Order: sequence, then C-alpha cells, then structure tokens
Amino acid sequence: MPQTHPATGQTAPATVPPAPPTALSLEERLVLTNTEMTARLDEAAVAYEVNTAHIPIEPVDLADVVTVPLTPTLQPPPQSPTPVTAVLQRAHHRLLTGGWCVGTFQSEDGALCLFGAIRTESHRDLRLEMSAMAVLLEAIRRQFGDDRFESVPSFNDAHRDGRVPMRILGQAADLAHARGL
Repeated sequence: MPQTHPATGQTAPATVPPAPPTALSLEERLVLTNTEMTARLDEAAVAYEVNTAHIPIEPVDLADVVTVPLTPTLQPPPQSPTPVTAVLQRAHHRLLTGGWCVGTFQSEDGALCLFGAIRTESHRDLRLEMSAMAVLLEAIRRQFGDDRFESVPSFNDAHRDGRVPMRILGQAADLAHARGL
C-alpha cells in the first residue's frame, strides 16, 4: 500500500524489506578475514615507515660484525664458588671431553660413568664425593620419580647413550649451585 509523505504530500512507492543476509561459507569467511588482515598489515607497514622516516640510520660495515666459529668448541667449565657444584661441573666437563660409558667404572678408551667422573673429580675426597652423589641422585629422582632408580650407577646403566645422564648431571650442578653446596 503506498504511503503519503506528510510534509510534501507525495506518494512514496511501497518499500520492500531487504532480504535476510545469507551465511557465508568457511572459505568465504577465510578469504574475507585474510583480506581484512592484509589491509591492516599494509596500513601498519605504511604507518611504521612514516613514523620512523626521521630516524637517521648508519650503514653497517660487515667487518664490524662479530662472528663465531661454526663448530662449537668445548670451553672449560666456569669456576664455581661452591665445592659440590665445582665437582659436578668438572665431572660434566670430563664426560663431555673424555666420553661416557655404561656397565663399568671406566672403559678401555678412558670413558667414565657418572660415578667414575664424580669420584675422579672429587679427588677421592669421600665427603665431597658423597655430597655430589646425593645431589645427583636427588636430581635424578626429581626428574624420574623416587622409586625408579635406587642409585646413580643404576641410573647410569639404564641408558644406551650419555645424552640423558649428562643432562641430569648438568641439572645436578645447577641444583648444588642454587643450594650453595
């Protein structure tokens, strides 16, 4: 039914309500979102360029860039302020440089087990050796649970390579350092 506008007195055509919007498919929504995000990123890039255009930039001379060797070299362990930490760090370094073994205190080629490395680096000081072994066993039990390994040698012999034992030895050194041992 046509309606008459009160101010002008003209008859307006009947208005048809707009069709309800159709739901977009997932692909259409993704394309729309991608387009919106691209526009936002482009705007942000332009704003960044405008906001930083006044900052002077000096060219970098590649000769001034610090370079390091591509193959890492083993460094001696840092000096530790506490005796137990120092023993554990030295044992870790000894295993890194001399090798790790399983099933024996020392292999024919000189590699040591965890216990052997700690005994060697404690210079047969029994008190220091026992303290280092206790911290190492605690680190093992923290990682693997209280009932899985009864001793450091049983933990050592349960592994095929030295990766995990060496990692736990490093954690034990950190634990001893944190405790000031």
